[in-house]
Amino acid sequence: MNPFEYVNPRTVNSAVAEVANKGCFFAGGIDVLGEMKEYIAQPRRLVNVKELPGLGDITRGKDQWTVGANVAVAELENDAEVKNVFPGLQQAAAEVGSLQIRNVATVGGNLAQHSRCWYYRHRDIRCLKRGGSTCYARDGENKYHSLFSGNPCISPVVSNLAIALAALDAKVIVRRGREDVPLTIPEFYAKAWDNPEAHHSLASTDLILRVEIPNSSRKSAYLQMSEKASFDWALVSCAAAAKVDGHKLSQVRVVLGAISPVPHQVPAAHELLDGKELDDELASRAADAILKDAEPFAHNGYKVPIAHALVRRTLKQLLV
Repeated sequence: MNPFEYVNPRTVNSAVAEVANKGCFFAGGIDVLGEMKEYIAQPRRLVNVKELPGLGDITRGKDQWTVGANVAVAELENDAEVKNVFPGLQQAAAEVGSLQIRNVATVGGNLAQHSRCWYYRHRDIRCLKRGGSTCYARDGENKYHSLFSGNPCISPVVSNLAIALAALDAKVIVRRGREDVPLTIPEFYAKAWDNPEAHHSLASTDLILRVEIPNSSRKSAYLQMSEKASFDWALVSCAAAAKVDGHKLSQVRVVLGAISPVPHQVPAAHELLDGKELDDELASRAADAILKDAEPFAHNGYKVPIAHALVRRTLKQLLV
């Protein structure tokens, strides 16, 4: 690890100013410290944002909830009201790493974390995402990689919370320069679809302030499949949200994770489900629509049937 400065700003504006000269924001620090130890990232300055006022609060409104960027993932997991109002978000939080990690990992850090691709994380490999010329996963070990991509890099998004928040139509509020800019979850990750070097749409000086979640009385659910029962990344994850009247769904969102550089959703599937009574056949047709353009590689074709099953099961969870 190279030498670096460490600063503790007291305001959001000063934090943004401090990070401008090859700095990096630091909250839970799990991702950035790992990259620094492997010489993947070499910031000159770590800007500690953990103590910035207001970023560690959850505000519960009638029409909208606000979750600060510094709220610990464990707080979402253990909050009884979150579980009641946004069960899919609570379920996604509960699947993040281990309890020790969830106690220090933050909402903002989970959204902004970088690729877990082993070629990207290898200190001696300069892959496409690190400015090289080759995505080694395409013709190499691609067991955990994407089924969809808009660029040559096939590293998938790994944030659990992003998948649940996308289904809930949440917005991420980002301090960009002197302005607070709202980004939908698709906008937050859009750059990663087109740009192989991008993990999300944030510039190095963009600071996540909070997440705004509409309180629209929709039910939600989240499921994932992993190789291990706990403390493991998702092979595939799925979140769904909808208003439920008996077995009839409306305002439906279904989002898949770990299969694309962005949270994957297909508007045609939402239209197929909207206003209809959910049964096994309809759930299966929706899964077909979501996955019809999947392009598996040599080692990740198993993700297709897993994703299909998760879509069906997560939709059925909305009826429980």
